[in-house]
Amino acid sequence: MTLLQADALAFGYPGREIGRDLSVRLSAGEALALLGPNGGGKTTLLKTLLGLLPSLSGTIRIDGRPLGSLSARERAQAMAYVPQAAASAFAFTARAVVLMGRTSRTGLLSAPSRADHAAADAALARMGIAHLAERPVTRLSGGERQLVLVARALAQEPRIVVLDEPTASLDFSNQGRVMAEILRLRADGLGLVFTTHDPNQAARYADRALLLRGGAALAAGPVTEVLDAAALSRLYGAPVEEVRDRESGARAFLPGR
Repeated sequence: MTLLQADALAFGYPGREIGRDLSVRLSAGEALALLGPNGGGKTTLLKTLLGLLPSLSGTIRIDGRPLGSLSARERAQAMAYVPQAAASAFAFTARAVVLMGRTSRTGLLSAPSRADHAAADAALARMGIAHLAERPVTRLSGGERQLVLVARALAQEPRIVVLDEPTASLDFSNQGRVMAEILRLRADGLGLVFTTHDPNQAARYADRALLLRGGAALAAGPVTEVLDAAALSRLYGAPVEEVRDRESGARAFLPGR
């Protein structure tokens, strides 16, 4: 089942085109990784797919419906956005932050219902952070805050979750924790799109990859076919080395020497 489909897409800002002629597909239970150097257009593309920026040309469809035909509430019910976890200036509890994800279901000025609280608690439990529900987000680690943001997205009950560098600035253990929880969402049938600078992360956690440089797609397809040393060297403009374990076949990408 195709959840998201973009064809002949041009994106950017008024008077400043960043990318064009892109095609994007996302099916239920699939994870798509967007890779590329800084300034390659990854975040702008995400915002265009979310409807936060209008496309310059081309089409975007969500569940077969043109994105432009969906109201803001319908878009929020279909797609949830998880930004990078930044420090919060307000000491909201984790539960309060997750409850904010229910506004697409209840309305901005409506008081949360019993069902909203139940959905928020279920999202916290699903991400393994129910014990942090009453803790202010200002007292959480970066990894814990990122999990709260993912839980907020889940409370929207979307079909697609879009994540912008979900492990940026996290330590090694928290990177693994966040990505393990994201894998569970894919297993539950959600469609996932995430940006990353790490090809190893894409190779391990994504089904398909889109290599984006200067707004243009250098390659797109299954990670087993798209991710190799030659393609990544072209993408980043620097040598990349691929190493492979002879017994397991597992592979990793390293900066070339």
